[in-house]
Amino acid sequence: MYAVFKRELFSFLSSMVAYITIGIFLLVSGLLLWFFPDTSILDYGYAELSGFFSLVPYLFMFLIPAITMRSFAEERREGTYELLVTRPIHIWQIVVAKYLASLVLVLFALIPTVVYYYSISKLGFPEGNIDSGSVIGSYIGLFLLGAAFTAIGLFSSALTKNQVIAFVICAALCAFSFLGFDYTSQIAAFQPIESTITNLGINQHYTSISRGVLDTRDLIYFITFSVLFLLFTKLIIGGKR
Repeated sequence: MYAVFKRELFSFLSSMVAYITIGIFLLVSGLLLWFFPDTSILDYGYAELSGFFSLVPYLFMFLIPAITMRSFAEERREGTYELLVTRPIHIWQIVVAKYLASLVLVLFALIPTVVYYYSISKLGFPEGNIDSGSVIGSYIGLFLLGAAFTAIGLFSSALTKNQVIAFVICAALCAFSFLGFDYTSQIAAFQPIESTITNLGINQHYTSISRGVLDTRDLIYFITFSVLFLLFTKLIIGGKR
């Protein structure tokens, strides 16, 4: 399992795709946070990162599909998929190893954004006037959101050998799981169960954690969501095997 994890991670790091994808993510998030008037923290006037944490989920809908689209699709396209699944290793171990490798890349993309927290802390009046607890909770929420989207990405990559199709499927599923339930709950026919439908979506739980409150129900939701899509991936890989 470690060998698959290491191979997957280094194959990402040895290609320009990972660097370009993460670079674009950091560039866009930096421009949105500091330069664009409608979202600039400098024009906002308050020492907080709530705007950043509300924008990143939408960037994740493109960053994570770009990272995960090659996980199984490229294996099948290049003919190494058969070699991988016939090795003396359980399918579940292959899925988890690839999942962890992709999740490490998502973490690599998030770590440089800690500079934003440090900068705003220094720019605050008085210095350090920022709610650190809320920021820590929001970063935990982002990591859990990334974990959920990565599981969706792995599932999408297992469906096809075409990386572009895998990207589109992943982006669509991420968008629906984050926003779809909120919009569905607004339909008149679903008004009696509006809160139930909203709780099924990721946005509700991500927003809850972003307030700095770690509720066990939110943690269980993200873990269950990720495991469920990893299980779907295992079933697809097992069927094709």
